[in-house]
Amino acid sequence: MRYIPITQADKAAMLRDIGVNSTEELFAANIPADVRLQRPLNLPAALTEMEILSHVRELTSSNANLQEYTCFLGGGAYDHYIPAAVDTFISRGEFLTAYTPYQPEISQGVLQVIYEYQSMVCELTGMDLSNASMYDGASAMAEAAGMVVAQTGRKKVVIASSVHPNYRRVVKTYMHGIGVEVIEAPLDHCELDLNKLSSLITDDVAGFLVQQPNFLGHVEQVRAIEQMVHARGGLFVVAVDPVSLGLLEAPGNYGADIVVAEGQALGNYISFGGPYLGMMATREKFSRRIPGRIVGATVDTRGQRAFVLTLQAREQHIRREKATSNICSNQALNALAATVYLTLVGKEGLREVAGLSLQKAHYAASQIAKLPGYSIACKSPFFKEFTVSCPKPADQINRELLGKKILGGIPSSVDYPHISNAMTLAVTEKRTRAEIDALVAALGEVK
Repeated sequence: MRYIPITQADKAAMLRDIGVNSTEELFAANIPADVRLQRPLNLPAALTEMEILSHVRELTSSNANLQEYTCFLGGGAYDHYIPAAVDTFISRGEFLTAYTPYQPEISQGVLQVIYEYQSMVCELTGMDLSNASMYDGASAMAEAAGMVVAQTGRKKVVIASSVHPNYRRVVKTYMHGIGVEVIEAPLDHCELDLNKLSSLITDDVAGFLVQQPNFLGHVEQVRAIEQMVHARGGLFVVAVDPVSLGLLEAPGNYGADIVVAEGQALGNYISFGGPYLGMMATREKFSRRIPGRIVGATVDTRGQRAFVLTLQAREQHIRREKATSNICSNQALNALAATVYLTLVGKEGLREVAGLSLQKAHYAASQIAKLPGYSIACKSPFFKEFTVSCPKPADQINRELLGKKILGGIPSSVDYPHISNAMTLAVTEKRTRAEIDALVAALGEVK
C-alpha cells in the first residue's frame, strides 16, 4: 500500500470500466505475444518493509563508511561537518527539488533559493554574477574554457598541470570537440613553473586555467600569473576550494575573469562521489557567455517582489547555434544544501571552518615531518591539503592505514611521477587531535 496506492478492488474496478478482465488482456491488443515475457520475472519473493530494511543494513555493513573510518582523503571530496539543520531545511516542500524550475512563475521558493545561492557565490568569489550552478567542478571548468574561447576567438587554452587531473581530462574532452588545443603548463615540483609558463602564454592563447590551492594542496602565485595572462589579452580562470575563501583572498580581488569551484564541501555529503555541485561566477561583461541560467529579482503586476529566470542561454530554450552550452540543468538540490549551509555558518562561521582546517592541517604536517623517512614534499604555503614524501609507496601505506580504519591520502605519483612515494592528505575541521595523532602513530608503524 505504501508504494502501490490501489487495492485489488480498485484494480478490478478500473479493469471493469476499461472493459477487460485482466492486465494481461489489456496489453494483449497492442503488444505482440512474441515480445512479451511468457514467464514470471526471476526475482526473489517479496519482502516486508521491515525485512527489506534489515537486508539493506546487512548489505551496507560491508562498506567502509565515515562513521567508522577516519578520513584524510581529499582531492575535491571533503569530510567537512554538515549541520543537522541542512537536511531539515532541504526537505521542506517549498524548496525540495533535485531538478529544474521549468515553470518559474509557480516555483518562487526554488527561485528564491537559487537567487540567494547566486548572491552568496558572488560574495565569496568577488565576482559580479553567478549562474544557478552546474553539474560539478570539472564540468564548470570545462565550460569556463569554452567561455574564454568564445569570448576571444582564439583556439588555444593553457591549463596548469597542478589542476585536478579529472578537471584536466574533462577540459581536454570538451575542447577536442570544438577543435581547441589544450596545452599543459609544467610544474616546478608542487607549483607552477612561472618561467616556463611565461613562454606558453602567447597572443593566440584564449585563457589560462589554474587551481587555487592546487591539487597537491599548495598555493599558487596567482597575482603574478594574472599579470602574465592579461598582458597577452587572455582571460584568467581560477578554480577554488570555496571553504578556503573564508581565509584566502577572493579571486575577483586578484583579477580573475571566471571563477569555478566544486561546492561539495558546502553542506553536501561525500556520497560515494556524487551528485556534486559545480559553481561558476564571472564578470558582468561576460554575462552573455555564461552557460546555464541566472535567476533575478523583480516585481510583479501587483508590485510584490518576485523571482524570474532572467537569462537562459542554453540549447533547450534558444536556438542551438546561439546557445552558450548544452548544459541543460543545474544541481538545484545540491545548491540548496550549499545555500542553507552558508546561511547557517555565516561569514564568521566559514572563517572559523577555514581557520580550523588550516591549523589542523599544519599541526598534522608538522607531526608527520618528525617521523623517520617522512617529509613535507613541497615548501610552498598550503591550506588544508599537503603532500608528504613517504619511505614506501603510498598504496602500501594506505593499505596498512585501512587496516586501522584510517583512510589515507591520494597517491601523488599516479599523476605526478616526479613526486615518487608521496601522498596528498586532507585535514578538515572535523579531524580531532586524537585522530591526527592516531594517523601519525599509524604512519610511524608502517613496516
